[in-house]
Amino acid sequence: MFSLDWIYYAISWILLTWHSAWDAIGVPVGAVIGTNWAWILSIIFLVVTVRVILFPVFVKQIKSQRAMQALQPKVKELQEKHKGDRETLQKEMMELYRKEKANPLMGCLPMFLQIPVFLGLFHTLKRLNPDNQGKTLYGWTVDQFHSASSATLFTAPISGRFGSTADDLAKLGANGTTVKIVAGILVLIMIATTYLTSRQMILKTGWAEDPQQRMVQRLMLYGIPVSLLVSGSIFPIGVIIYWVTNNLFTLGQQQWVLRKFPPLVPPKNAGKTSTAGKTTAQPAKTGGLLGRKTVQPAAKAPAAAPKVAAPKPGAKPLNPKKGSRPAKRQG
Repeated sequence: MFSLDWIYYAISWILLTWHSAWDAIGVPVGAVIGTNWAWILSIIFLVVTVRVILFPVFVKQIKSQRAMQALQPKVKELQEKHKGDRETLQKEMMELYRKEKANPLMGCLPMFLQIPVFLGLFHTLKRLNPDNQGKTLYGWTVDQFHSASSATLFTAPISGRFGSTADDLAKLGANGTTVKIVAGILVLIMIATTYLTSRQMILKTGWAEDPQQRMVQRLMLYGIPVSLLVSGSIFPIGVIIYWVTNNLFTLGQQQWVLRKFPPLVPPKNAGKTSTAGKTTAQPAKTGGLLGRKTVQPAAKAPAAAPKVAAPKPGAKPLNPKKGSRPAKRQG
């Protein structure tokens, strides 16, 4: 059977390293405002560590998404050409992706790579029970284990869950009402940030024209946030902190990418044909975090040359040539 111990060791090592760093710079070990900030910051910077490691993958994801977006007109042509012949369509699309070096799966790769981290943290926090006998498992010392198992966020243990039983809370020495309030608020924040993350991605890449891909987008936008109402009740508070932090990091990272690399304008929206047959440029629009659209100002037309009024009949010229004299009148 495949063992995940290497993941648990890696996650524990990162958490313990960050905790030692915060302890070294003077972050209080004890609770302040009912919170052990050294352990909370360790979870937050676990996210930072993972995202920094995955940043090259994120850059490849953005390049792949832009390549896929640029290929949409060709994909649509293939869909029209091979309408009703799904097998041929799939072969032609795979050949197109290979030729243009675009990978449809690259857009999901960063998310898949973070799944082991999520599972590792879930397992690590779940075992932070004072009654657990394996205190030195995954490189922990007894003191570190006791410190983490008693760590709290506003007096709610980071290993506590919204759905924790009375026996579990008794072992942690926690108040059930406090745990449910803290966990419930965090779950709502987790759902909201998950929705915003998916919405921001769809605003950046646009809705897919393929019905199946559009269904997947709707599942990501609405299905996953709704499912968190149920699954969020089994997540330890520390895992929800990780999830929320990861979502906020993603929102900031995607917003930076939107500003630095605006989405490609689809050909059908790139211009508008006038009655004279000329194409007039339209301002590009980029989606913001909440769907607000930022309109790039259109280029101003060059100013027309000022019109010079013609001289009236019989009037003297304004700038007569030097040396020219009016003709003499015949007597």
